[in-house]
Amino acid sequence: MPSLKRRSVMLAGLTGALLMVGAATAEATALRYYPVAPGVSLAVRTGPGTSYGIVRYLPVGAQVSIYCQTPGTTVTGTYGTSNIWDNISNGEFVADAYVKTGSDGYVASRCG
Repeated sequence: MPSLKRRSVMLAGLTGALLMVGAATAEATALRYYPVAPGVSLAVRTGPGTSYGIVRYLPVGAQVSIYCQTPGTTVTGTYGTSNIWDNISNGEFVADAYVKTGSDGYVASRCG
């Protein structure tokens, strides 16, 4: 049976290793923020389409982080026509056609 001192050193080493893994994971999942089209108060909906209910509106000048993206209703907006919807929070989606991602395609993983 290891001594108390030896167990403390082992625990400290394990804790440090877990903290380093946690920091690496946080860096790997760091989100990028994308600006909403200028002058637009964007509707946030409960799903990826215009038939879903509106939860709230993002204020003019808002930026969003995109957790994942999914196809939905096709929308024509400031940045073109697209059926891509951005998941910006749990159960909250915005039309990608109003978000400046710098791409006509997906910039995040597909929602599962």
